[in-house]
Amino acid sequence: MAVPDGLTLDRHRDLRGRERRPHVRQALLGVLAAFLLLGLLNIFGQVDTLSSAEGSGARFEVSAPTKLRGGLFFEARFEVEAIEEIANATLVLDPGWLEDITLNTVEPAPVGEASRDGDIALELGRIPAGDTHILFLHFQVNPTAVGFRSQDVDLYDGERPLVSFDRDAIVWP
Repeated sequence: MAVPDGLTLDRHRDLRGRERRPHVRQALLGVLAAFLLLGLLNIFGQVDTLSSAEGSGARFEVSAPTKLRGGLFFEARFEVEAIEEIANATLVLDPGWLEDITLNTVEPAPVGEASRDGDIALELGRIPAGDTHILFLHFQVNPTAVGFRSQDVDLYDGERPLVSFDRDAIVWP
């Protein structure tokens, strides 16, 4: 059988001169597989981190991922259990919660929203002793966001601090 015009057996059948290319392809495929494996192991985020503490008059839990990716939709859950009555429960969030991150939904709606020295203050209102108030915030990470964010959270009764968390988040590209 004759070889078609423009083809040579050495180059096109025996791949002479292209012996290194299979190794390059295998290396690139290995890098891709390692990247996907790291994602499956939650190196790049999405699994919630639960933080809980008890302060004067309240137990407080924050559940939200600390490892995020551009474009990710995620939920933050804030649970306040009043050991003693809290007359004016207020959550104060660092600006890092909204820096290159879009807040889509707040449920149930807070009684009021304000700024407290540049931080975001969400007034939850009165929580009777023994009751629990759960607040959900739904976010989306902007696709261009990258880097570390401080996501500290403080719980106040009016101006009196009850509980605080020091949280940091990283946004992967």
